[in-house]
Amino acid sequence: MKTYKNLFNKICSFENLHLAYLKARKCKRYKDEILKFSWNLEENLLKLQKELMSQTYQHGGYREFVVCDSKKRKIKAAPFKDRVVHHALCNIIEPIFDREFIYDTYACRENKGTHRAIKRLEKFIKSVNSTLRERDEFACAKNILPSMRCFKIL
Repeated sequence: MKTYKNLFNKICSFENLHLAYLKARKCKRYKDEILKFSWNLEENLLKLQKELMSQTYQHGGYREFVVCDSKKRKIKAAPFKDRVVHHALCNIIEPIFDREFIYDTYACRENKGTHRAIKRLEKFIKSVNSTLRERDEFACAKNILPSMRCFKIL
């Protein structure tokens, strides 16, 4: 596997932290915690960058809440500042790992996901069923007409 250098500096760069902020706030920009962080955005990103670079950054505590959609689920969410760090890390390492994954890895990947995985699985199942059906037809024909070795029912 290839060795990558200066990843930490890329993760901590202001540009990457800003991109991470934009990704972390997506569809949540009017929540109190995000509005508070956004109010002094540049100052907060510079402070976060300084904490990361000096290795004094500490992950905050998770808040827990219950969601009742199709079923009752307990959710634990990281503070917004920590989600920015998560996105900053993923922005840099995801492309590196993504190249190493096999084609049929679908979880948490760009342009993949559950629906594509299901479609791919259906394709494999149809292929296997077709192959098995052909084998069964061949075996059946072989038992019926043992003198004909390569007989195949169409």
